[in-house]
Amino acid sequence: MSVKAIEKRKPGHVYEGRGEWLFQVILVTIMVLLSITFLYPYWHVLVTSLTSPEVAENSGFRLWPQTFSFDAYTQMFYSKALWTGYKNTLIVVAMGWAVSISLNVLGAYALSKKDLPVRSVFTAIIVLTMFLQGGMIPTYLTVTRTLGMKNTYWAVILPQCVSVSHLVIMRNYFMNLPSELEEAAIIDGANSFHVLIRVMLPLSMPMIATISLWVIVSNWNAYFNCLLYITDSSKYVLQIVIRRIIQTDSKEMTYAGAIEDQLNTDTYTLRAASIMLSTLPIICVYPFLQKYFVKGVLIGSLKG
Repeated sequence: MSVKAIEKRKPGHVYEGRGEWLFQVILVTIMVLLSITFLYPYWHVLVTSLTSPEVAENSGFRLWPQTFSFDAYTQMFYSKALWTGYKNTLIVVAMGWAVSISLNVLGAYALSKKDLPVRSVFTAIIVLTMFLQGGMIPTYLTVTRTLGMKNTYWAVILPQCVSVSHLVIMRNYFMNLPSELEEAAIIDGANSFHVLIRVMLPLSMPMIATISLWVIVSNWNAYFNCLLYITDSSKYVLQIVIRRIIQTDSKEMTYAGAIEDQLNTDTYTLRAASIMLSTLPIICVYPFLQKYFVKGVLIGSLKG
């Protein structure tokens, strides 16, 4: 760079070389291609669900429905099994969120206290469960025979209500909060429970929102525990209902009596509509919690 070019540089302005500019272009191009890779399958399912059955049966690349048809969504709207699955899933999500957040907060706050006796031993035992587990058969026998929770919502919720990763991240978050605030509250006469509820939790909203997002998504998409422990079809969660619709080639789960002969639908469009109906609620909830996501993860992962 010449002397005149250096003199013309504006103070405070960041100048990038040609190599840095080329790197940014390549990076943006890769991210755009990855975004298309992630988004197109979802868009394809949406287009298929809004396409007439005659066109939907033909495979190929489609960016827009050639002929619009809402018959698949109308058919799914009258599906009793679908709405039963929605009800059961909402119950599991609400109960699972309450139990999971409560246990994670209590456990993480206790492990964050430096004066907790043998804290390192408790932490090591908890972390060890990430690598060593009892296995499917012992877990099944414990849930169904020992605890007697077969065909109950608790069988879906309790086996996965506490995640070690959530517990560790939340513990690290509590450890990063200023200890002076807790000491001041204790001097004012607050006990440990009041400190947790009135001081720590209001300061931990980013972390709680982040963990809540993970817990809600996990419980919404959960199907394996229901597949193992639930045999009563009236307690099937939404993902099991969707699984049965996708795996079967019949429309018996979606027909609603008199409308069967009035709608022009096939199994392919019904599958696409059922997938869209099962994912839309999570997509609508995510933007409200996304702003806390990065902040909560970064702060909760700084200190071990």
